[in-house]
Amino acid sequence: MKMVWKFTMQLVILIVIYQLGNLTTRFFHLPIPGNVIGIVILFVLLWLGVIKLEQIEWASGWLLKHLGFFFIPISVGLMTLGDVFAAKGLFLLIILIFSAFLGLFFAGKVTQTVIVKNEKENVTYHDHAL
Repeated sequence: MKMVWKFTMQLVILIVIYQLGNLTTRFFHLPIPGNVIGIVILFVLLWLGVIKLEQIEWASGWLLKHLGFFFIPISVGLMTLGDVFAAKGLFLLIILIFSAFLGLFFAGKVTQTVIVKNEKENVTYHDHAL
């Protein structure tokens, strides 16, 4: 029973942050989806240490494991937007390609930075160990 309670509380924390993002978007009339604002809020709360990773780790891990399942409603909803894709399809394709390359570029840079940092730490550790 304790595990169910822990999972539920972690899920409630994530839902509250999601709803806070939606409310922020509506209140300030932002052209950004509420779930994106919620992710930014979650990132800031984790970065500031207001929320510890352990407080949401189990529920977020479960959600990530089942992430593909959550794309089904979005995919079905896209079927109703055929006229939008016909009118602005090329523009959307350019945006998708650009954002994919941008994401890959930054993911590669972050990965390279982490690898170089880890190699420097290993060299320093081995130098001091000898």
